[in-house]
Amino acid sequence: MVEDVRIEQLWIPDSLDGPDSADFLAAVEVGRKVRMQTWGSDDLAYTPFEKLLELADPYERQVILVAKVQGQIVGTVDIALPLADNLDLAEFTLDILPEFQRQGVGRQLLEAAEQFARAEGRSMILIDTNHPGVSLSSSVDDQLVPGSGLGFVPMGSREVEFARKTGYTLQHIEQFSSCLLPLDTKLVAELSDEAEQANAGRYRLHHWTDRCPDVWLEGVAALENQAGEDTEPSARTEEQMVFDGAMIRKAEDATIAQGRRTVVTAVEHIATGMLVGLTTISVLSQRQDVVFQDDTVVMQEHRGNKLGLLIKVANMVRLTEQFPDARVIYTWNAPENRYLLKVNQQLGFNTAGVTGIWQKDLPDLGPSSS
Repeated sequence: MVEDVRIEQLWIPDSLDGPDSADFLAAVEVGRKVRMQTWGSDDLAYTPFEKLLELADPYERQVILVAKVQGQIVGTVDIALPLADNLDLAEFTLDILPEFQRQGVGRQLLEAAEQFARAEGRSMILIDTNHPGVSLSSSVDDQLVPGSGLGFVPMGSREVEFARKTGYTLQHIEQFSSCLLPLDTKLVAELSDEAEQANAGRYRLHHWTDRCPDVWLEGVAALENQAGEDTEPSARTEEQMVFDGAMIRKAEDATIAQGRRTVVTAVEHIATGMLVGLTTISVLSQRQDVVFQDDTVVMQEHRGNKLGLLIKVANMVRLTEQFPDARVIYTWNAPENRYLLKVNQQLGFNTAGVTGIWQKDLPDLGPSSS
């Protein structure tokens, strides 16, 4: 056990150049080292500038607590508090330097974060644990299955042991996959043909980057609401944000302010003139070699026409045209979403690991007594 651990709130500097940015830079570096330990690369780590931009998200307040030992930052917990919906929720990302793990630092940080969240009126906490593919055992005895009954995390994992000991319950699993870019041109042609034959000329593709054309704004809002409805009950929080065109514009503004780019392909049902499917890829401001697949959604009544395959192939081709430095795309999928997992497999995605989502309900303190 490490003695004399000091927990404090991280000061967020205005820029990375000033003398007051040293702690912030050190905290971001902790996150990078933890991701190197977990995944063997820093593809999923924030750059300091990226993290600074993310902290300005108007839909989410973020507070970072740090653990210091002899003045050195050895652990961090990022506390995300949604501001538009799920106002009882707090999401934690806990990172402890490898050499300070299993020494009580994480528990102290987590307890401090829970106290902070409770003081902010948050009663439900979500944390995640990350597990590379090589750590996933085929032995049932080594598998912890979530409440949803689908997927598993490795029972013997340090992170799993920690989450259970601190009172968290595994709710659901997300499969984490990666695909090298650019896609093979022969594969693109084959998959495009397969999708086109299935939809028999009844649909038309539309593309844009960053901002949706006015004509499709309400259609995009409807698709985002469909995506919320498609979320498995085990992965849902109580409140789901209901989108309209104005909210889409605000979300675009926030994304652009963070320096991020968004590559979008949508599909129109020609007979009705309605948008019935959408897929998006996010490109970070500082690292255009690593990109992220976001929502892919198809309206329920138009499923079965391989529209998911059609729009994902087209969007990955457009991504390479606009951002030729992109070398890998990452995505997370619920294991119950078998159609998208199959599409990803056709595109060349490989399972990189799993993320476990854990929940803890904080006790209701009731009204304060005077």
